[in-house]
Amino acid sequence: MPKADEHRVYLVTGANRGIGLAFVRALSERGDRVIAAARRPEEARDLAKLPVRAEPLDVADEKSVAGLARRLAGEPLDVLINNAAIGDDGPAFEGLPMKSLEEAFRVNAVGPAAVTQALLPNLRAGRSRTVVNLSSGLGSISENDSGGWIAYRASKAALNQLTRTIAVELKRERFICVAICPGWVRTDMGGRGAPLSPDASVASMLKVLDRLTLADSSRFLDRHGRDSPW
Repeated sequence: MPKADEHRVYLVTGANRGIGLAFVRALSERGDRVIAAARRPEEARDLAKLPVRAEPLDVADEKSVAGLARRLAGEPLDVLINNAAIGDDGPAFEGLPMKSLEEAFRVNAVGPAAVTQALLPNLRAGRSRTVVNLSSGLGSISENDSGGWIAYRASKAALNQLTRTIAVELKRERFICVAICPGWVRTDMGGRGAPLSPDASVASMLKVLDRLTLADSSRFLDRHGRDSPW
């Protein structure tokens, strides 16, 4: 955990519920400054209770992303956590609507890329220059031996590739870019049967994120800091 005099500025997308809300809560409780981005923050009652700055953001809408960048112009940002995502099991491939595939890529892969690109000036002005992309074990190509979750799997695999590419290109500027899997978490997406609460998942991930160095950039990690299979 950063020392008391080393509090950072974080921006978390998808901050109105689940893992995003848990990140916002944990970070604000320990004294970090948090910008909580959500599509409709005015409707997020739990978010409104926290001492954070709420900003509207639809990661799938270019105008919304550009608007956020304008509102944050000139403000340093230390850590960007790209958490916003959509996904469900969906039908088998034969019945998969291409619209579902396009929407998953737009939110889960293009969205994080667009937000990261738009906020590069803010990250360059920050101290940590860290980009964290919330991925999933379902995005692992080598471990896919069960099928299902087609649109979600494919979009998270794309996010992993984007993470690695961005990490390589920005390494000369001492950026740290990682993908991390939160585990199977009790959220709207993960379902009630998942073994992990959002708070427990985030507590584990923050221990990892607080220890990141430039040598970790381009890694795909699990919530304990171990390498996840691509």
